[in-house]
Amino acid sequence: MVRVIVKGRRWAAGRLLLLVLLMGAGLVCAGCGGDSGDAAEGGEGEATVAVTPPRPILRWMGPAFVRPVDREIAARCAEEVGMPIELLPAPANPLDRLGLYRQFLPAGSDDIDLIDFDVIWSGALARHLLDLGPHLSAEERGQYFPIYLENNSVGDALVGLPQMGDIGLLYYRTDLLEKYGYGGPPETWRELEEMAAAIQEGERAGNAAFWGYVWQGNVYEGLTVNALEWQASMGGELLVDADGRLAVDDGATERALDRAAAWVGVISPPEVTVFQEEDARAMFQNGNAAFMRNWPYAYGLGQAEDSPVRDLFGVTRLPKGDGPDGRHTSVVGGQQIGVSRYSRYPDAAADAARCLTDATAQRRRALADGTPPAIAALYEEAEVQARIGAAAQIAQSLAEHAVARPAARTGEHYTEISLIYFIEVNRVLTGEQDAARAVARIGDQVRAWVE
Repeated sequence: MVRVIVKGRRWAAGRLLLLVLLMGAGLVCAGCGGDSGDAAEGGEGEATVAVTPPRPILRWMGPAFVRPVDREIAARCAEEVGMPIELLPAPANPLDRLGLYRQFLPAGSDDIDLIDFDVIWSGALARHLLDLGPHLSAEERGQYFPIYLENNSVGDALVGLPQMGDIGLLYYRTDLLEKYGYGGPPETWRELEEMAAAIQEGERAGNAAFWGYVWQGNVYEGLTVNALEWQASMGGELLVDADGRLAVDDGATERALDRAAAWVGVISPPEVTVFQEEDARAMFQNGNAAFMRNWPYAYGLGQAEDSPVRDLFGVTRLPKGDGPDGRHTSVVGGQQIGVSRYSRYPDAAADAARCLTDATAQRRRALADGTPPAIAALYEEAEVQARIGAAAQIAQSLAEHAVARPAARTGEHYTEISLIYFIEVNRVLTGEQDAARAVARIGDQVRAWVE
């Protein structure tokens, strides 16, 4: 048995819950060595741990893997805010992290002031996060790409600020487009299909493992991203419209799923239905695909010195659907910073959130490891352009083609809705059902969450 004695004052129930959760997650070090004199022996079979109440400090549950650049940025912001910032490691698995947030935030724990959260958690966590809108000037608000302010706005509250930009891109082999007489990358899905088929046929003469187009078709969130890009590019809504109503029966979803299903085994490998990001990247980077849909991170890896496709590929916006309703569409990702409503220092925490996501912080991340910024002006800087090879295309897509998954519109139900969506979409890709049946099943199941 462990008995916790708090020196000086009684801890709130939420703080005790967080301590237990962190211990269970292995994030609190017990028996790390040394003797501070704070531990006292209890009765037989009982351990007593004395815990000193925290001094004024901001605690940030930040990246799962804390890097030197994270500590550097936190130290600078601590000086600006006038209060120390302690970085706490978060669970590496995103679902474990969300589960932890969903336990200590509803308990009203004031032990965490700032949290990193995924772009799709804005609605799920909104009622526990501070509205940062009143803490931003018009100039500060205007520096971010508008799509992130849209994604992080739940009702009238701005519940998070973006630390980085992330968006879907089309990768293409420049050498193969030239070899087969194409003047540039495809503008539409029809053009991609034609180019992919022609290049695949030609390359198969010397490489039987070559395919035209690779993407992410597994039963997971990445398939939701791909499928939403398909249907939005054909003029459809993103599962739920701006009024929070179900939007999959407008025809665009069915047409998009029929089109993607026709790629499987034809221009895309049969196993694409179990591909995630790294599976697609491995095939493209090993020289076995003409086109790939992926995130910006794949660019730097493809340009590594030992990469078979180094200097042989480019990136562009994702194709648009044919016809007057067609548009280039890319779904955004990335990490946000929010402030807990239960922080004992809400004003200082809000100032810290502004600092941790400002241009100085995002420039430093970009130069340190190539993390794309969520601030448009940074893409005009020569140093950032030199460090991020796809900078121009990332900036264009974030400014002109970006869409957000309906996380803010669906509130706490986004995870369940996305689960329904990607399961039914995958069943179309594997041939278990047709697109019309999938749309009907998605509607029947999702309607209960949004109506």
